[in-house]
Amino acid sequence: MQAFLKGSSTQSVKAQKPSSLFGEKKPRAVPWVEKYRPKCVDEVAFQEEVVAVLKKSLEGADLPNLLFYGPPGTGKTSTILAAARELYGPELYRQRVLELNASDERGIQVIREKVKSFAQLTVAGTRVDGKSCPPFKIIILDEADSMTGAAQAALRRTMEKESRTTRFCLICNYVSRIIEPLTSRCSKFRFKPLANDIQQERLLEICEKENLKYSKEGIEALVKVSEGDLRKAITYLQCAARLNAEREVTEQIIIEIAGVVPPKVIKNLLQICYKGTFEKLEVAVKDMIDQGYAATNILNQLHDVMIDEKLNDKQKSVITEKMAVDKCLADGADEYLQLLSLCAVIMQQATQNT
Repeated sequence: MQAFLKGSSTQSVKAQKPSSLFGEKKPRAVPWVEKYRPKCVDEVAFQEEVVAVLKKSLEGADLPNLLFYGPPGTGKTSTILAAARELYGPELYRQRVLELNASDERGIQVIREKVKSFAQLTVAGTRVDGKSCPPFKIIILDEADSMTGAAQAALRRTMEKESRTTRFCLICNYVSRIIEPLTSRCSKFRFKPLANDIQQERLLEICEKENLKYSKEGIEALVKVSEGDLRKAITYLQCAARLNAEREVTEQIIIEIAGVVPPKVIKNLLQICYKGTFEKLEVAVKDMIDQGYAATNILNQLHDVMIDEKLNDKQKSVITEKMAVDKCLADGADEYLQLLSLCAVIMQQATQNT
C-alpha cells in the first residue's frame, strides 16, 4: 500500500513539472475581424448618418427601437455593439445586452419565453463606476430577416409593451423580409457598402499595426475583390499574411486567396470570342472549368468586363440577356455547357460588329 502511495506521489510530482515549465501564457490568437472591430461609435467607418444619430442618442442616454439593414460587412452589428459598450461599460454590458443570431433558435416559442422574460426585467440607471446609464436593456436580433413571420408577429406586442424597460435592435440584409408592423416601430438606417478609399485606409492601418509588407496593387486588388465588404477584406488580408509570412502581400496572392479568376484568363477568353474559332472556344472554356474556376465567378467577372467593351447597346443587351444562365447554374445545370452557350453568343455578336 505504501509503495502504491509512493508511486502515486512521484507521479503527481512529475505531472506538475510540465505545468511549471510552461507556466507562461501565450497571447490568445484572435481573428483580425474581432481584433479590429470598432470599440466605440466614433471608430465606425463611413456610416456618417447612423453615427451622428447614435451619438446624439448616447448623449441623451435614450435610444429608439432600431432597424439596421444593408449588405454584409458594412458594420451593422459592430455599430450597435460599440454603442452598447459605451452606454453600459464593460461591467454591465453582459447583463444588459441580449444578442440572438440566426444560428440561435428564434422561433415563436423563444420570442414568447426567452425574449419576453428578458424584456420584462427592470434595471437601475447607474453603472458600477458611478456614471449614469439608461434604465433600459438592449435586445439585438441579428439576421432578423431569417426569422419566421410568426416569430416576427409575436415580437410586435413585446416591443410595444416593454418599451419602458427594453430597446430592440433588428439587423438584416433585406429589409423587405421584415414585416411592416415591425418596421413602423423602428428607426430605419441603411448601411452603405464601404467606399474604396475608406476600405483602403482601414486596411493600410491594419498593415501598419501588424507590420505587414504590402504592395499598392495588392491592397487595390483586396478592395476590388471584397466589393464593399470590409469583413471579407480583413479576412483575406489575414489569410495572405499567414500564408506568406515573409513575403509582401501582392495582387497575385490576393487573387489566389480570393478564388477569383485572374483578369488575364478572362481577357484571353474574350480575345478568342472576338477573333478565334468555335473549336478554340470549346478548348478554352473546358480548360477554365478543368482548372477549377467556378462558373458563377467567371460569369460575374465577364459581366463587369462586358460593360466596358466596344460593342453597341443592342449587342450588349443580347449578351447580358444570355447571362441569365446564372439561373440555370443555380438550378444545377452543367457549368461547361452553360458557359460555352454564353461565349458562343458573345462570339456571334462580336462577329456582327466586324
